[in-house]
Amino acid sequence: MPTAVRSTDLPPARPPPPDMDVDEDDDFELDKAMAGVEEARLQALDTSDPMVLLSYYRHLLPWKNIFLWLNRDVEGANMASTSSPGASRNFTHREFAFTLANEAYLRYNSYATWQELKRDVLRLNPQRFEIGPVYSAKPKDRKTVQKTSFKPVSREVVFDIDMTDYDEIRTCCSGKGICKRCWGFIAVAVEVLDQALRLDFGFKHLLWVYSGRRGIHCWISDEEACTLPDDARKAIVGWLEVIKGGASAVKKVNLAGSSTSARQLHPSLRRALDGSVDAVDGASDGPLKRAFVDIVLKDQDVFRDATGYNRLLALLPSVETEAIARLKSNWDAQPARSSLDKWQDIMTIAAKAGEMRARTTWRPAMEDIILQYTYPRIDAEVSKHMNHLLKAPFVVHPATGRVCVPLDPRQIHQFDPDSDAPTIGELFRDLNAAQKAGEVDDGAALKDNPTAWEHTRLKPFVQRFERHCSAIVRQTREAKRGQALDTMDF
Repeated sequence: MPTAVRSTDLPPARPPPPDMDVDEDDDFELDKAMAGVEEARLQALDTSDPMVLLSYYRHLLPWKNIFLWLNRDVEGANMASTSSPGASRNFTHREFAFTLANEAYLRYNSYATWQELKRDVLRLNPQRFEIGPVYSAKPKDRKTVQKTSFKPVSREVVFDIDMTDYDEIRTCCSGKGICKRCWGFIAVAVEVLDQALRLDFGFKHLLWVYSGRRGIHCWISDEEACTLPDDARKAIVGWLEVIKGGASAVKKVNLAGSSTSARQLHPSLRRALDGSVDAVDGASDGPLKRAFVDIVLKDQDVFRDATGYNRLLALLPSVETEAIARLKSNWDAQPARSSLDKWQDIMTIAAKAGEMRARTTWRPAMEDIILQYTYPRIDAEVSKHMNHLLKAPFVVHPATGRVCVPLDPRQIHQFDPDSDAPTIGELFRDLNAAQKAGEVDDGAALKDNPTAWEHTRLKPFVQRFERHCSAIVRQTREAKRGQALDTMDF
């Protein structure tokens, strides 16, 4: 069983608008209006309509589950209960930040209960809200304490992967665009990081959340992770960071022993490449090698045009000048040659170079190329500091209307951001259909129903979130029981 992670045990790093004055208990007219919206208008629902977003916050966002997730330390919490379980400092001293429709940014908000948080969100109706760290004092009271004593003391370890960091290697989309094809880069990044964080660091409670547009976030809620200081977080990032260098850097992977001698990759990298830490000479395929063939070579066909294959040639062993010149000549003469064929050409040359040169020169270079094109590209600055704020799960992305939903890392490759992430319009169409079918009462009853999401396509995502929250609460209870037994041991 993995041991708790301590900073000293970490491995060395590798190279406001006017108030809307909305009362949750006095919203019958709004609910009635939303319940009666015609199908034609439902087709056009989006977050540009503040009433639509307000109705989403009121009826569909799973507030209590968000509370349980952040609170962690819950006595007698009942997932089916509508009452508020006791709030710990993990919630009452937590910072919430709001981005309003006029782009005003309100920070250092804190709340005693999830109902209080919900009321303030309904009052402000923000475009989105973000979650920050737990502070030494309640963030809303920060001006009443000494500035030096107000500091973050706990926060989930978070990771952010953004599709724009793959623009130089994806060929299907660019910028803010994303599709099922280039989602494959995100999927393999999740597969590799999830495995490394669980096996190499012993973390258990990882929540992967689609960002609503072109990326994904990871929240690690293990108690050992939440209390890590910034230097330990930086060490974890350094350990996981392999891709380095800006857009102008040709070679972004530089691992020791990559050109002059046989190298021993760290087990986590060997596992990601070959699927096993005991693999010898690339005898098997791990997630990165599979992704390189299936995504980079076959689907994206990254090396088909001259720009792509010239970049590939620049990553080959610089001492192999004759072989590189021969490859370039052949590829220039056959511009339609596929990326898969070009990679096969490289493998053929490497095989003919002799066992020693193949093992010490060609194979390391080829592994570095696979790493450069498939290894996770994380936004390191997001993960390094405890006081970083990150968009909350289940908020709606203002540009796409898609909900930021939790995903199962075991099914990450099947997810399609275009069709599988529910939009706010789809959710209200689902709710409207359920009302017409008699599954949900009219607006008068809806306002008292905290689980209206059960009648929409949001249901499987909330249920996944519930299971995640329950696991965290269960582990907290077990830890408390263990501490109580220890105190009775005499």
